Amino acid sequence: MRVDGDGQDKQGDISLRLTPPAAPSRPAPGEQPGPGAFATGEQGRGLLGRLATPVTMVIGGSACISLSAMFVKLSDVSAGTAAVLRCALALLLLAPLAAVELRRLGPRARRPVLTDLAAGLLLGVDFVFWAASIRDVGASIATVLLNIQVIVFPLLARLLTRTPLPRGFWLTAPVLLAGVALAGGAIGDPEPGSSPVTGILYGTAAGVAFAGYLFLTRLAGAPPTTSDPQPTPDPAPAPAAPSRPRGHIAVPVCTATFSAGIASGILGGLWTGIDPTPEPAALGWLAAMAVLGQVLALLLITPALPRLAPATGAALLLLQPVLAIATAVAFIGERPTVTQYAGCLLVIATVWYATRVGARRGAETPALRTAGRS
Repeated sequence: MRVDGDGQDKQGDISLRLTPPAAPSRPAPGEQPGPGAFATGEQGRGLLGRLATPVTMVIGGSACISLSAMFVKLSDVSAGTAAVLRCALALLLLAPLAAVELRRLGPRARRPVLTDLAAGLLLGVDFVFWAASIRDVGASIATVLLNIQVIVFPLLARLLTRTPLPRGFWLTAPVLLAGVALAGGAIGDPEPGSSPVTGILYGTAAGVAFAGYLFLTRLAGAPPTTSDPQPTPDPAPAPAAPSRPRGHIAVPVCTATFSAGIASGILGGLWTGIDPTPEPAALGWLAAMAVLGQVLALLLITPALPRLAPATGAALLLLQPVLAIATAVAFIGERPTVTQYAGCLLVIATVWYATRVGARRGAETPALRTAGRS
């Protein structure tokens, strides 16, 4: 049977017209709603449904991610231990979610799975270097340094897929690098007790590895935080509110997290060593990071971000470094210097400008993917 655009069946003598169900009527003032009134409309959503808007979900997810660096520092374990255990703990929750998703949507193709595994190897490298950066320059500054991927990601796209770079890229790149140098303490006054040179090097290595992870997840065709297709030389303007992605969400993240655990185990074992049985308090902080910074952030941001205008989503995701600085100062006593604060502001402002311009051009921006960073 074939139903054409006007709802008529053209394959036989039977005429079948598809008629949408009538919209439920609202009760008149003073009239009690009928038994089916609460099944549809705003009344059926409940208080939680009305509060869980795309904006509030992205804000909540950003808040969860912003706590990750603080949890790593509070755990006081080696970089390799933090990276391996965060993957292992996250897999305890991601694996059941991925299993449910596979039953509902079916398996993924072989090529995207292999790409996700390769992307996860880079993510594991990112986890180890990021944890090392936290130990050297603090939770707040390490989170800001990760934004170096805003430069690396477009360069990878240019080198490997010949995606053209926007005109403003060559203007914003040196400004962002200057902000990173200020924030890390290589220029100006570093925070007492920090190691700005190694901290910036480790943070830069983490940002480069993370940019490679983002690039590969884009090639996989089902990235964790957006449903955009692969890069095009001349993209059309993006719609104000893209539709919700229908592909796999938990499966690619679970796959990448699995291979990230392998990569971080190899790198961390050779470099910093791994303690498989840390103190209960340390394990608790890492579990909190895995639950909040990876799994809960994934469930909040992934379905919400594509429903927002690109500029709005990018601006909300910049809450991550801002909240990371605020929580680190308020709860673990970090005290960045004035020049470091200036560098943080410069980095955040540059990323905001770059993502806003990219959203206007309809191009995908790396900042819209930092939800997958967790």
